[in-house]
Amino acid sequence: MTSALTAAAAGFGTGLSLIVAIGAQNAFVLRQGIRRDAVLAVVGICALSDAALIALGVGGVGAVVVAWPEALTAVALIGGVFLIGYGCLAVRRAFRPSALLVEAGTAGSRRRAVLTCLAMTWLNPHVYLDTVFLLGSIAADRGPLRWTFGFGAVLASLVWFAALGFGARLLSRFLARPSAWRVLDALVAVMMIALGATLIAGA
Repeated sequence: MTSALTAAAAGFGTGLSLIVAIGAQNAFVLRQGIRRDAVLAVVGICALSDAALIALGVGGVGAVVVAWPEALTAVALIGGVFLIGYGCLAVRRAFRPSALLVEAGTAGSRRRAVLTCLAMTWLNPHVYLDTVFLLGSIAADRGPLRWTFGFGAVLASLVWFAALGFGARLLSRFLARPSAWRVLDALVAVMMIALGATLIAGA
């Protein structure tokens, strides 16, 4: 029992250390949380996607994918173009900021948020590197407790995205000013374009 708890705690800590770093996915979840737009759907997509990818990594799929590097190259190119495009949209928002609107999103915005979240998650090679490859290789060292380790990592992902998405509304008063959104969107734009350019250059 103690060994299982240790493995789960190690998985939780490792998973949390990998996903806490601000990246394209986290920035998107934070923005949706602040706007209170499709937060449950976005958090659910991120957490379930991470769970599926972690399961693949723990199951040993990472070793198979390594043998096909062309797949990661294609994902890197597509993801890079997508991130640069999203960054350009953030640039446009930075020049035309608006105050925070807390009303529930429309069906159209919810659909757009879901599709964007799916793209942010599945077209980001860093997600595969962190979950499938890195967490998978660390879990393999746990032997029979690798799935317990994986469960801890999945739990860390769920806790993080829920805290990021639903806790972001605490910033709503600060972001009720258009100038605050200008700063946020400018930071998001720089990060997205830089990440996209890095992915394309690395491919």
